[in-house]
Amino acid sequence: MQISRIVIILLTCGLVSCSSANSATLPNNTQSKSDSKSKLAQANLKDVDEYFNRANKRLEKGDLQGAINDLNQVIKINPKLVSAYYNRAVARGQLQDNQGAIADFNKVIQINPNDSEAYYNRGVIHAQLRNYQKAIADYTKVIQINPQNIKAYNNRGTIRLGLKDNQGAIADFNKVIQINPNIYIAYYNRGTARARLKNNQAAINDFTKAIQINPNYAQAYYNRGVARRQLKNWQAAIIDFNKVIQINPNYADAFGNRGIARGFSGDKEGGITDLKTAISLYEKQGKIAEAQKLVELIKIVKSR
Repeated sequence: MQISRIVIILLTCGLVSCSSANSATLPNNTQSKSDSKSKLAQANLKDVDEYFNRANKRLEKGDLQGAINDLNQVIKINPKLVSAYYNRAVARGQLQDNQGAIADFNKVIQINPNDSEAYYNRGVIHAQLRNYQKAIADYTKVIQINPQNIKAYNNRGTIRLGLKDNQGAIADFNKVIQINPNIYIAYYNRGTARARLKNNQAAINDFTKAIQINPNYAQAYYNRGVARRQLKNWQAAIIDFNKVIQINPNYADAFGNRGIARGFSGDKEGGITDLKTAISLYEKQGKIAEAQKLVELIKIVKSR
């Protein structure tokens, strides 16, 4: 029944438009060349356009393997077309071919070392594979290229939170909030890091801000209740746990924590009732060890 956290990973793999990519990377058939080379360049350009456009249509329809097949042909004709590798990475990622997607993003970065979206999406995949240090390195590169990329700060902060680098996480969420002060999850995650550092009042302030932005976010009420309980602000904690239970009547931790707050604030009967409810919920969820802890806690409440 400690402070809990929620990890939010944001993934935005967008498609690259064919026209903008081709204009930057395909052969310029207006240059002075022999007739045969000019015709070959025109034919290649037409083939690339056809394959690329068909691949995009297939991606939109969910025909991922068909899109990959078309993009393979594009890359065969023009192995330096960044958008083909990028879109193939998107398709491979959606097919859970994570290593294939990483290989394609690697190629994008090799051709264009300042493609921040390639670093970002490669970082997302590394995070999904639990290669957290590689993910952090990718998000850091995104931030170097684009210091206002809120997604990169958020994701790096989330990973740091998971790795218990609380100060690093706080620094990242500070930046998220600076860029956009209306991201409730940034306040929540920063509050979680602060609570771990025993800075309970600052954590309460963050959870309160998260609740102001998203009044139905049960986890923020729960964590604020835990922080208030640790400060022995029993009645305020009870109010928070009441709200959690109102939103989610099967939240065993909320009943357990409310039981503690009630029991230690003088409402022995109410506390024991809540603890018994929590035990029942834990047993239904197969959390026998948690249930047993509360059996012992009931004895303590009864003896007060």
